[in-house]
Amino acid sequence: MRAAESRVQPNQFARKLFAGLPARYDRLAEILSFGQNRRWRRAMVDALADCAPQKVLDVATGPAGVALQLAARTEADVTGIDLSPDMLGAGAANVARSRYSGRVSLLMGRGEELPFPSETFDALTFTYLLRYVSDPASTVAELARVVKPGGVISNLEFHVPSGPLWHPLWVIYTRLLLPAAGFLTGGREWFDVGRFLGPSISEHYERYPVAWHVAAWHDAGIEDVHVRLMSLGGGLVMWGRKAGADA
Repeated sequence: MRAAESRVQPNQFARKLFAGLPARYDRLAEILSFGQNRRWRRAMVDALADCAPQKVLDVATGPAGVALQLAARTEADVTGIDLSPDMLGAGAANVARSRYSGRVSLLMGRGEELPFPSETFDALTFTYLLRYVSDPASTVAELARVVKPGGVISNLEFHVPSGPLWHPLWVIYTRLLLPAAGFLTGGREWFDVGRFLGPSISEHYERYPVAWHVAAWHDAGIEDVHVRLMSLGGGLVMWGRKAGADA
């Protein structure tokens, strides 16, 4: 029932799933990724940090961890957008405590319908987003719409390891150990997240394999698309550059 709900009403499901979790989100993200989330984030930001962007959009910003890393590693003004008021509240507190509060702003919104004119940003990041939208292809096109020609788009997502050893171990971890670890460290809310996460990731790639993602980026006008599987295939970082006269 939970998986069916996530497909039919993905925005509402995501808002409900993560309500009440922001205070522990970053800590639990490390557990859910087996300690690899920070490394994956750095790899995603690496793709655009050297391009000296002036305006960056971080979609599905959550408690602003990626937005703050973007501000730390570039001179850009960073806008973070998320559909969860709980996450944005935690993000606002994190930004206020940082030294980047003058360059990071947060607002509520949906990745499927961004409240910005076309070609507004020099670069864009999005994290753990496409499993929570009803039409991933149109969402990728919408993300590309707000990026200037030549701008870098970079993405982080969970992935499913392959192989006769790592795939069964990943299944055991995500189906058994992950919910238990979530419960012990974050209570019932994180038990629900842990129980949902593994099946959600598997189902997403059954419907939308990596080759589909690459094709969707190309269809959205993103060229020179790179794919990097990390941590034995448990993480996926993608990046590319929006096509156009300035690319």
